[in-house]
Amino acid sequence: MRHVAVIIPARYGATRFPGKPLAELAGQPLIAHVIGRARAARGVDVVAVATDDERIARAAEAAGARAIMTGDAATGTDRVAEAARRLSPRPELVVNLQGDEPLIEPAAVETLVEAMVASGADMGTLARPLEEGELERTQVVKVVTDLRGDALYFSRAAIPHRRAGGTSPLARAHVGIYAFTAAFLEKFTSLPPGRLEAEESLEQLRALEHGFRIRVADTGYRGFGIDTPEDLERARALLGPARP
Repeated sequence: MRHVAVIIPARYGATRFPGKPLAELAGQPLIAHVIGRARAARGVDVVAVATDDERIARAAEAAGARAIMTGDAATGTDRVAEAARRLSPRPELVVNLQGDEPLIEPAAVETLVEAMVASGADMGTLARPLEEGELERTQVVKVVTDLRGDALYFSRAAIPHRRAGGTSPLARAHVGIYAFTAAFLEKFTSLPPGRLEAEESLEQLRALEHGFRIRVADTGYRGFGIDTPEDLERARALLGPARP
């Protein structure tokens, strides 16, 4: 059985929502909800938070995660890679779970880990059915796969285009949680950014441009990330008020 680590990148100075990991949600910091759900996933050996802020580190440890202080990082994936190097024992499989996903279902993490182990892929991610009106929304990333279940392309555009009209049953929405083998995580962060990655502003396209495969597993998880204070209010409405 592989040693599996879920590493959650979290920084204080998010441009659109500074201090987001510590924002109060149902009586806890937002990051604590993400940690709790990751720890509930079966097959996960360690949950760690990779951060550049002592306040987030303290909140992570209080919620039962390991806190790893990281330096400046160009991306969250770079932050995760640095943290993975410092874990002991070193994980064989690393799940990069965003720190703004307080509604993540433990089963979604389990599905991703199982897909990685079963496929032997270097990298994996999740996809879900599209909801009405999502095909044309550029905020919703779409993914199409080959017959094995490996990604052919990710795009903010409506893919695949159905010549006969309507939404193709092959169109799925990408869910932004990733898994890497430890070796490929190091490789991925050393690769130069790709041209398609820059065009679409989608980091995962770097792997495809350089000829690596990404296994895509199906999930029913339909949660959302917290990008703005308005998103936080949506989550509060779902999880309830702060506990006394």
